[in-house]
Amino acid sequence: NMLRVGDWIQMPKYGADGTVIEVTLNTVKVRNWDNTITTIPPYALVSDSFQNWRGMQESGGRRIKRSIRIDMNSVKFCTPEMLAKYKKIQLLKDYIEERAVEIAYYIIEHKEHGIDNSILVNGRRQTNLGVFRAYLTNYLKSLPTVNQDLTCMVRQLQPTEQGIPLELYFFSAIKAWVPYEGVQ
Repeated sequence: NMLRVGDWIQMPKYGADGTVIEVTLNTVKVRNWDNTITTIPPYALVSDSFQNWRGMQESGGRRIKRSIRIDMNSVKFCTPEMLAKYKKIQLLKDYIEERAVEIAYYIIEHKEHGIDNSILVNGRRQTNLGVFRAYLTNYLKSLPTVNQDLTCMVRQLQPTEQGIPLELYFFSAIKAWVPYEGVQ
C-alpha cells in the first residue's frame, strides 16, 4: 500500500513529479504536472527513494514554514506611546493588556529585591519584536485558510548576519496546489 493510482509522487531520478495513473507488474506510469508521462520500473520504487504526498493529501492540512528577517538594530523596548498605539490594533489589544498586567505583577512581586525599574534593562518590558510576534500569531489564528487544529506558531530563531528570523510555522487548510501557493 505504499503506492496506488491517484497518489502524487516525486521521484527526481526518473523525472517523475505528478499523479500515478497506472500500476502494473512491469511499469508504474506517472502523469507529471506538465502532462508528460514518466514510466518507472516497479523495482525502482523499492530500491530507490521516492516521495509520496498521499499523507499530506489525506491529512488536515499542508505545512507552511516561512521566515521573516528583522533588522536587529530596529528592536527596542516599547514606550508607553508605542503601546497605546499598538493597543488600537484589534489583533493586539488583548495581548498588550495581558502583558501589562503580567509586568505590573512582576514589579510588585520583586519590589523587595531592590530592582531599579528606572533602568530599562532591569525588570521586564515589552519589545516591538515581541509585540510583532504576537501580532503575527494572532493574525494566523484569525485566518480561515489556516487549520487551527494543527500546529500554528511564530517562533524566534537564532540571529544571523541577515537579522533575527521570525519563523511562521502553520498548516494551510487548503491542500490543492494552486490555492495553497496563494495561501503561502
